Amino acid sequence: MAMRQTPLTCSGHTRPVVDLAFSGITPYGYFLISACKDGKPMLRQGDTGDWIGTFLGHKGAVWGATLNKNATKAATAAADFTAKVWDAVTGDELMTLAHKHIVKSSDFTHDSNHLLTGGQDKLLRIYDLSRPEADPEQIGGHTSAIKKALWYNDDRQIISAADDKTVRLWDRASMTEVKTLNFNLSVSSMEYVPEGETLLITYGRTIALYNTSSLELIKSFEAPAPINSASLHPEKECIVAGGDDFKLYKYDYTTGEELESYKGHFGPVHCVRFSPDGELYASGSEDGTLRLWQTAVGKTYGLWKCVLPEELVAENSDAIYNVSSEIKA
Repeated sequence: MAMRQTPLTCSGHTRPVVDLAFSGITPYGYFLISACKDGKPMLRQGDTGDWIGTFLGHKGAVWGATLNKNATKAATAAADFTAKVWDAVTGDELMTLAHKHIVKSSDFTHDSNHLLTGGQDKLLRIYDLSRPEADPEQIGGHTSAIKKALWYNDDRQIISAADDKTVRLWDRASMTEVKTLNFNLSVSSMEYVPEGETLLITYGRTIALYNTSSLELIKSFEAPAPINSASLHPEKECIVAGGDDFKLYKYDYTTGEELESYKGHFGPVHCVRFSPDGELYASGSEDGTLRLWQTAVGKTYGLWKCVLPEELVAENSDAIYNVSSEIKA
């Protein structure tokens, strides 16, 4: 009998949840940040979804949110023409970085000393966080709004996805374009998995995986509905994806076979990400909630407890009794 997936629902937001990100694993566990159109990004314990705090200060929808690896800093990108950097331990705002248009994406370097942003004005900006008053470095080239911008290849390069139906690779030192991937539709999401040497890109109903060094296509899958976001398991076991039909899909990485699909949200799924240990994945939706889903259903992990059906418990009890009787004999 198949175990039933029971997601944990994280409420608190009042508008659609449009982005989420996990920290790395720290001595205190790992953490989850969510971006929402209510303008109030939230920090949660990653394995349970328990609310830790809300970052207050934006005056418009927050489109992007991220944590540095050790969860000491957070960065948010918003419709109020700013990106903000926060102390993720105290919740204090550390700095506001003014932009000329809506900001959609932010990403820290490994050492958390620089922040990369992208948004509606088509420019990539690199801020030196030790000198927030200094003008950022800027890289132009996209012809439409930037949706996602990420540090790449040990921060030596930058990769960006935009509404101009391209994903572009940039050299950090020379600030020049290295390579362009062209698509027939706008890219809906992009995930960089350096450990797995994989770049995951979604557009339309397609989930495509690229080699990080060559940017050659490894494989692609077609989903039953338009996909807004997808994420690769840290051990490359499977891919999860969510989109316009309110469902979460899980695909076998090797074969592309659909393993499972779940309908838990009451609106389109905007974002999905695996936890750093691969034990769960989180989804954010138009319905204003985050949901946490187990990768292996039935396992005891976080707030999930494995409860065996009564007949199995009885059988196990009998077996234990028989074994103990034999030992006594």
